[in-house]
Amino acid sequence: MAWSCFSCTASIPLQPQVNFRPSSQKCLQDVRNMVKSIGIHSIRSSPVDSLKNGNWVKLICGASFEDVVDIRNLSLVYTLAGVDCIDCAADESVVNAVNQGIEAAREIVEVGRPWVMISVNDDEDLHFRKAEFDPADCPQDCSRPCEIVCPANAISLEKEKSSAGHLWNTNDEGKKQGGVLTERCYGCGRCIPVCPFDKIRVHTYVRDAAATSELLRREDIDALEIHTSGRQTLHFRSLWEGLGDAIHHLRLVAVSLPDVGDSTISTMNAMYSIMERRLLDGRPMSGDIGRGATRESIAFAVRLVAASDRPRGFLQLAGGTNAHTVAGLKKHGLFQTKSFSEENFEDGQSKVGSLRPLDAPIGGIAYGGYARKVVGRILSSMQSQHGLTCIEESPDYLLKALAEALALVGTVKCYNILS
Repeated sequence: MAWSCFSCTASIPLQPQVNFRPSSQKCLQDVRNMVKSIGIHSIRSSPVDSLKNGNWVKLICGASFEDVVDIRNLSLVYTLAGVDCIDCAADESVVNAVNQGIEAAREIVEVGRPWVMISVNDDEDLHFRKAEFDPADCPQDCSRPCEIVCPANAISLEKEKSSAGHLWNTNDEGKKQGGVLTERCYGCGRCIPVCPFDKIRVHTYVRDAAATSELLRREDIDALEIHTSGRQTLHFRSLWEGLGDAIHHLRLVAVSLPDVGDSTISTMNAMYSIMERRLLDGRPMSGDIGRGATRESIAFAVRLVAASDRPRGFLQLAGGTNAHTVAGLKKHGLFQTKSFSEENFEDGQSKVGSLRPLDAPIGGIAYGGYARKVVGRILSSMQSQHGLTCIEESPDYLLKALAEALALVGTVKCYNILS
């Protein structure tokens, strides 16, 4: 039986064996030493234990983000950092990229395998949309604010290819070329209001239940997240029933439900009656990095934890989560976990769960735009310097990326990171 939680295209070819230079070998060994010094390689607690203990961490690659090169590298880095779950688009090539990244990480250091989760929607949803426009319509004197504000580097009006090798909306007349790199766009919508000529449109879509059901039968997919508006449960029930017995292949089912005010708890209970078990995700995506961005998510969590009539299941924070989220939870007494230290493990097995009779009020935190941003800067630098490479082929960049990932994941896992 799957646990449940409410949460407040090109494929990559097989990579040849890489012969590392001596300096690269040293950086790769530094990566191994970093993981081992923190003790991540020896931790045997399961993702379910992490939910119970309040130190679950999920990486959100993005329900619409389909750049398989970045997804593979993000999955590799955050697997080494010890995340419990990697959430990605319900697309076969994307799932392949996630699993390739996980296995590449485990070839470097024998760390635990995070669960692989795919995200679907039951109706129109902000996470399932793409921006689009015809660059030939853009005036020559446009300052291109869309290109500047895009956090995913998904808009390019230069003659260059995306990391997956596709050039969209090309213009042979040599005016504006490029446009939206659809595999990188994850639908944040920031480009729409800044366009001075109102040229940007949005394409929305709903994942097919039958295709999702077939995908869930893969042995390397462990979990499912359903994004729903919370306005009514008709579409939710239709999707759930459309998935059929594929849900029995899962370890976890999550529901991403925004704050819908006074009806939030009743909506949760209605969905609980449709499902046998579930998990709740937080508010719609933000991706901002300031302290203010995480306040709304924490306020939502405070309300849900205080509600005596909410359904059973784990609560996970998502939407606006960043480096300040744990500090905000601590102020409200909602961050209750144990650090990963030798005293919490015996023969490689977690004994944290036995120290507390009740599950933590907040099962953990999901990081999306912020997690991609802090590591993505390093991936972009690597790609500009070395072309489209797997990050383990540039161990010095891997070391930098891992340090960023550990700094974020470590706020929840309470790693003892030596400065």
